[in-house]
Amino acid sequence: MVIPFEMSEERPKRLISLDVFRGITIAGMVLVNNPGTSPTYWPLEHAEWHGLTPTDWIFPFFLFIVGVSISISLGKTKGTSEKGYGKILRRTVVIYLLGASISILPFFQFQATDAPDWLKLAIWLTFCASLFLLLLRKFVLSGVLCGIGLLGIAGMNLAGYNVVSYDYSTFRIAGVLQRIAACYLVTAIIFLHTTWKQQLSISAAILLAYWAAMTLIPVPGCEVTSLNDKACNLAAYLDRLILTENHIWRYGKVYDPEGILSTLPAVVSTISGVLAGTWLLRRRNDGGESGTFAASYEKAAGMFFFGAVLLALGLIWNSWFPMNKALWTSSYVLATTGLALTFLGCCYWLIDLKGIRRWAWPFEVFGANAIALFVFSGFFARMMNGYRVADGEKTISLHGWVMKNVFLPIAQPIDASWMYAVSFILFWLFLMWLLYRKSIYIKV
Repeated sequence: MVIPFEMSEERPKRLISLDVFRGITIAGMVLVNNPGTSPTYWPLEHAEWHGLTPTDWIFPFFLFIVGVSISISLGKTKGTSEKGYGKILRRTVVIYLLGASISILPFFQFQATDAPDWLKLAIWLTFCASLFLLLLRKFVLSGVLCGIGLLGIAGMNLAGYNVVSYDYSTFRIAGVLQRIAACYLVTAIIFLHTTWKQQLSISAAILLAYWAAMTLIPVPGCEVTSLNDKACNLAAYLDRLILTENHIWRYGKVYDPEGILSTLPAVVSTISGVLAGTWLLRRRNDGGESGTFAASYEKAAGMFFFGAVLLALGLIWNSWFPMNKALWTSSYVLATTGLALTFLGCCYWLIDLKGIRRWAWPFEVFGANAIALFVFSGFFARMMNGYRVADGEKTISLHGWVMKNVFLPIAQPIDASWMYAVSFILFWLFLMWLLYRKSIYIKV
């Protein structure tokens, strides 16, 4: 059963290497988002500001994969673009709303409410079930459960519990899924109306213009505009001006890592995936049909070659425009695109050319329901941090209780954090396998 709610290629013959690459990427994203505690090993942390760690590869890899999927799923509508607009707009809205829902469900502050824990948990799970049914397109049942959840909140109020409603004045407008939605929308429209050469030109123009804007335009209120200053750079200034400080990432305080201006070079990360997808679908030299997958050593060699070139260019540009994920600098785009091409090339060579795929089974499972994994693991993590249990004379979060009683007694904090993260991703591998074995694919 295919539930049409995830960006994915819609052709009879799937590119398995892309599914595996998507699975590796989303598994990495969930892993680094859910450490047991601080500190963690450096590969599982973002660079403090400038620099590049393996964790910083993950988000641009996902945007790159979105781009590859665009070239595959929208390829048949190119030239008749009006047929693709409905699909593009629906996907954009759904992805953005999923990102927003991670922040606001269950419409009240879980930790700040003095209702019994079992009641808060029941209401939380009701909203989660409602969202799951919405993804399955069971609109009536989803609405019924959402209504029950809202009645539960109203009931807590009537019972005299201190129900602290969600503070929408601090709602974060940007976010990971929100940026994916924006990049998907812009890139899909560009794809429908341009050739690959025009897409390449647009990408180069954006990266150069972003470099010039970030280094040459003075920032109001700052004596010196500097990329080394988290507040005194143009991207951070526009985030504070347009989104306002109340609606940006609370840990960033003066900037949002998924902010407005930095979304422009993020679009280039997505366009790079489109170009890679076009390369993979190009007509074979033997006259094969254009737009079909044909395993080819020439295509693998091309991905390795261009991957190495882009990585080298990114490292060179880093001297003038440092790699920085929060600012999504142009050198960061080139370097991570080069790495993405290399990773996809490795998967393509191993799986599609050599047929070696047994090792990739867990990542096929993750890749089959990537957006569902990200959304529901995000809700689950919020529940683990918000649901409180007794710990002597005080209460602690369920997350904290598990760390204190399961992992910290058997390992040092840094190892316990790693063990928790691995256990978390294995738990979700089991849940995603239950969907996979029933051929249930939740797609946007």
